[in-house]
Amino acid sequence: MKKNDYFKNWRDNELAKSLARFPERREKFISHGGREIPRLALPHEVDENYMENLGFPGSYPYTRGVQPTMYRGRLWTMRQYAGFSSAAESNKRYRYLLEQGTTGLSVAFDLPTQIGYDSDDSMSIGEVGKVGVAIDSLADMEILFEQIPLDSVSTSMTINSPAIVLLAMYVAVAEKQGVSPEKLKGTIQNDILKEYVARGTYIFPPKPSLRLITNIFQWCSKHTPAFNTISISGYHIREAGSTAVQEVAFTLANGITYVQAALDAGLELDVFARRLAFFFNASSDLLEEIAKFRAARRLWARIMKERFKAQKPSSWMLRFHTQTAGNTLTAQQIDNNIVRVTLQALAAVFGGTQSLHTNSRDEALSLPTEDSVRTALRTQQIIAHESGVANTVDPLAGSYFIEELTSQIEKEAEELIDKIDKSGGVVAAIEEGFIQRQIENAAYDYQREIESGERLIVGVNSFQIEEKSKPATLRVDPEIEQFQVENLARLKKKRNSENVSLALDDLNQAAQNDTNLFPYVLNAVKEYATLGEICNVLRKVFGEYR
Repeated sequence: MKKNDYFKNWRDNELAKSLARFPERREKFISHGGREIPRLALPHEVDENYMENLGFPGSYPYTRGVQPTMYRGRLWTMRQYAGFSSAAESNKRYRYLLEQGTTGLSVAFDLPTQIGYDSDDSMSIGEVGKVGVAIDSLADMEILFEQIPLDSVSTSMTINSPAIVLLAMYVAVAEKQGVSPEKLKGTIQNDILKEYVARGTYIFPPKPSLRLITNIFQWCSKHTPAFNTISISGYHIREAGSTAVQEVAFTLANGITYVQAALDAGLELDVFARRLAFFFNASSDLLEEIAKFRAARRLWARIMKERFKAQKPSSWMLRFHTQTAGNTLTAQQIDNNIVRVTLQALAAVFGGTQSLHTNSRDEALSLPTEDSVRTALRTQQIIAHESGVANTVDPLAGSYFIEELTSQIEKEAEELIDKIDKSGGVVAAIEEGFIQRQIENAAYDYQREIESGERLIVGVNSFQIEEKSKPATLRVDPEIEQFQVENLARLKKKRNSENVSLALDDLNQAAQNDTNLFPYVLNAVKEYATLGEICNVLRKVFGEYR
């Protein structure tokens, strides 16, 4: 008997038994998230391609996960996104997290670093070390990873416009530790397209930005084969107010753009595609989020196999990191956020994530305290070791609701991608404002639902209490800015200025032709040229995006 026939017979028998026991389930539709979803499909209504779409874990189209055994073989990487104040302070937090059982680091950079300014730049005043760690030069990066062996720790870095500079610093630090580039494991976000529509930390126009990204693909494919060269992010798209469908559609559309840019640059598809990674948001609608992850995985597999004709299964797999939804955290009754994060983390695990960051309960008020970070990490550990959900490869496979919702999200996301394709692609859709308007309209609808009471947010517009005391919060030392500025001045006096000038001149010349810029950036970094100096060279050649 064929696999599909076996499954159909089993399914029809189970449906018949279920309908005999629960005749009320014949009601055809229920409403969920603005969609009408079949409550329980009748045997003659079930899609004949159901088993083909579902597949097996570790097999195309990867609806049920990218590994045959999923968490029974290996748990997801437990990352905690951290970084604040100086490199020394962040290093202490990283070592604390590793002691508490974190299995991967995730670096948050401050705003000046994210947009390519040194701490002593006038544009940096008031922002140094506030929302992440300040990194001005290789000297700071050396301190950031002091006593952290880079050959045994997986590191994720949330950096986009100046990603080529921070990755070069990371490679240089590893070499100083005696760790060769091919031993490095981790991910650099390196996703500029979502910055234009959702986040805003861009520097250069789209075309030279895509060049920098493909330069990283090219260099890393030869030198850091175990390092993920991009984390295509839906997280920030969702945080800006998109729906689950929009998060999938816009993220995968960005992915299509990066793949095409790499192909146009002459890269080999089945070499660079296996190092692509994704980054999604886990929001509070448990079942919708699970279906979203499954739909994204299946849709990307088909895009890579059918649209781009990738030959290797590793090129078809959508591997992703997840972070729980920061925009759902409330300043009111902050302990409720622990429950929200737990549900969101469960959605990520049920959805088959490869790594996970859990937000801390106090992040609506400030950077998280050490105690809050520990609770957030313990949330992952309890799910992994006490809940039992990791003992089954795909706990919700075959749920009629989950599978139907997965198919609907896939279908609606595919329709949005088609619209973007017809408009001329992502860059054209950004320039025309199509993607921005879609996100803005979704965010407006969501906020209107909260204000009207149609959508209940516990502690905000329902179940409110008068809170008599404020929780303790983390405050960044206001002296950090002066500390960074003074350190930077000492570095500039100590380094070999002639070598720095030569390295920056070489970078300037290379930027004016089609040369891969990574070796030139790496050379400048090793001479202790600063982030701002390197980015200013590229600003003069590429211009700035307005």
